[in-house]
Order: sequence, then structure tokens, then C-alpha cells
Amino acid sequence: MIRKIVPWALVAALVLTQICYPLTHGATRASFTVLTVLLGYFLSVFHAALTRGPRAAAALVLTATLGGFAVEAIGVATGFPFGTYDYSGQLGPKLLGVPLVIPLAWTWMAWPAWLAATRLAASGPARVLIAGFGLAAWDVFLDPQMVGEGYWRWQHPTPALPGVPGVPIGNYVGWLGFALVLMTALAAAGGASVKTPSAADAPIITLWVWTYASSVLAHAVFLHLPGSAAWGALLMGAAVLPLAVVGWRRWRG
Repeated sequence: MIRKIVPWALVAALVLTQICYPLTHGATRASFTVLTVLLGYFLSVFHAALTRGPRAAAALVLTATLGGFAVEAIGVATGFPFGTYDYSGQLGPKLLGVPLVIPLAWTWMAWPAWLAATRLAASGPARVLIAGFGLAAWDVFLDPQMVGEGYWRWQHPTPALPGVPGVPIGNYVGWLGFALVLMTALAAAGGASVKTPSAADAPIITLWVWTYASSVLAHAVFLHLPGSAAWGALLMGAAVLPLAVVGWRRWRG
């Protein structure tokens, strides 16, 4: 019963929180941002432990949470691999210049990206590529939105994607590079359990698809960011939309 109810309840709470985001402003919106990440983090780690065991959950925390914090701290201090940037104080306490909520966001979305990839590819390298690309493509939504809110900024935001000012292209390249490292480490550290899809993954796959669809809608309609809506729809769609084809074929079968 816990396996079935709790993940779906967390997904529902997360979706409701995300719906509230564009309806608020200022400090309230920042609070909803942090709450969304906390819910997503708990959902992903809890689901990993519930469906794959403690080793999988520990691997996710080690690679995405600790690894995400490490790469962010290096990035803030050196400008590598995301470019020279800094965080405002709107997202809560910092350590080494990094808001503590940031590596939790890496973890929250790394797990759905990985589980989606296990459904789209049979081989380990292909899964790493798909999951890493999907996670990096999500950033095409995330960074323009957060820069627009003033949560962080780049000192040298050019060259940028057409229609998406404020975020250098090099940042996306850095995201892709680290995402590939993260997924490689997760696959190795998680063991055999993380390599097999499960029917219990439905809440996480739903979250992955919802994140894509809601981001396109929010950027295009509510946040007035048509450039990132278009680029995100194209790039993240390449990792998400094939799931619909796989699901359709399985249903037909």
C-alpha cells in the first residue's frame, strides 16, 4: 500500500505546488520554488529506496546530491564548467556560495531522467546518453526561468541561444558534460536494480512527462518566455516524447 499511495501523493503535492508558482510573486514565489525542490527530492530518493533498495537510494544521493553540490561549488569558485555565475540569497542558506537547495534539484530530476532512459534503451551507454541529454535539456527551461526571477546570473551571458538571453550556451554544454558523468556513476553505483524498469515507476515517469509539458505551457503562457518554451519543447521533447511511442506500442501489444 505504501509503495502505491505515497509516491502518487507526493507527485500530487508537487504538481499542486508547481501550479501555485506562476500565480505568486516575490518571496512567496521563491518559497514555492524551494518547496517544489524539497518535494521532488524526497519523492525521487524515497522512490529509489522503495522500489530499488537502499543501495540505489544511496547511489542517487552520492552521485546527484553530493556530486551536484561538488560541481556547483567548483563552478561558483572557478567558472568551470558552467561559466562565471553567482547565486542571489533568495533560495535559502548557502555553503561555499551554493544554495543548499540546488544539489537537491539535481537529484530530483536525475532519477526521472534515468528511469525514462531505461525504457528507451537496452544498453548501458545508450541509457547514459539519453538520461544525460534529458537532464541537460531540462536546464533549457530551468536556467532562463531562474535567471528571469533573479535567483542567479552570469557575468558573461553570451553567446546565448536565440531568444533566450541571460544564459550562455557554454552553460548547457557544462550541464550535458556533468549529466553524462552523473548518469555513468549512477548506473555503476546503483547496481543491477537501477537497470531494470518496473511497473512501480509510473509516478516518476508521470512526473517526467508532467515536468516537460507543464514547463512548455508555463514558459509560453504564464512566464512570457517564448524562446525557452520553444527550445525546451524541442530539446527536452527529444528525450520525453519517445516515451509516448513506447507506451503506445506496449498498449497495442
